[in-house]
Amino acid sequence: MLMNTPAWRRWRDRLLLQEDLNFLLTNRVPRLALTRFMRWFSKIEQPLVRDLSIALWKTFSDVDFADALKPRFRSLHDAFIRELRPGARPFDPDPGVLASPCDAIVGACGDASGTEIWQAKGFNYRLEDLFGSRSQATTYRDGCFVTLRLTAGMYHRFHAPADLVVRHVTHLVGDTWNVNPIALQRVERLFCRNERAAIHATLLDDGMPVALVPVAAILVASLRLHVLDRVLNIDHPGPHEFDCDATVARGQEMGWFEHGSTVIVFAPKGCTLAPTIHPGQPIRAGQALIHRPSSPWRHCDAE
Repeated sequence: MLMNTPAWRRWRDRLLLQEDLNFLLTNRVPRLALTRFMRWFSKIEQPLVRDLSIALWKTFSDVDFADALKPRFRSLHDAFIRELRPGARPFDPDPGVLASPCDAIVGACGDASGTEIWQAKGFNYRLEDLFGSRSQATTYRDGCFVTLRLTAGMYHRFHAPADLVVRHVTHLVGDTWNVNPIALQRVERLFCRNERAAIHATLLDDGMPVALVPVAAILVASLRLHVLDRVLNIDHPGPHEFDCDATVARGQEMGWFEHGSTVIVFAPKGCTLAPTIHPGQPIRAGQALIHRPSSPWRHCDAE
């Protein structure tokens, strides 16, 4: 079939990399209306609609169902949030490592400058704006971070990077800008504008804080978090602050997006990125992401 040939894929990729066209098609549109429409449309289980939708998705994304738990799906939505076969993503067992919570392409990463980090060259944002909390931001002053971008065809579930206890979740209602590199170079503070959830946790062994911020995007804007047993989306009426006390084991599923988007991982001062982590690198859930300090973490280390 023509649309499965290398020549087609090269033409498709060149088209999608045309920055002005890409930005126009994915951002200069009624983003919220399209997102609500896709939420409804993707759950249609009529076989013809399902099959055509999945075929079109595969045409414009590098989707791979080889390691999916089941070979057939009820709907496009069911394919988006597919589970994987047991053992498909082994997690690094080293207790000194925070593993990647998801399949992704590494974006901006490195050390925070105080409580300010960068999304793209020349575009910085403040942690307090991302978290919606100044006190939570100070926990990660001069710490490290990794931005993990999930493309449309990737596995969309995310997992615990270590044995941890989820302490609090803040749901922040927002827009649905695309979060691809082209938009990140054009829209300031983009992650602070979009729908997102700030998940604050502590490691089970020494209480070191870790934060994960799943950020939704156009056609997504729905986050399913198991610790809350609910879906958070642009129409969620509240509450938006949730106290938790949920223990999650390394590699255990924490939730999913209903399409591709971004997870930003934060660790406090003293932690370092794994040597292999750099922008543009593909990574799979379970691979080493951040190294913890060699000595047990104490609160005074972050002050």
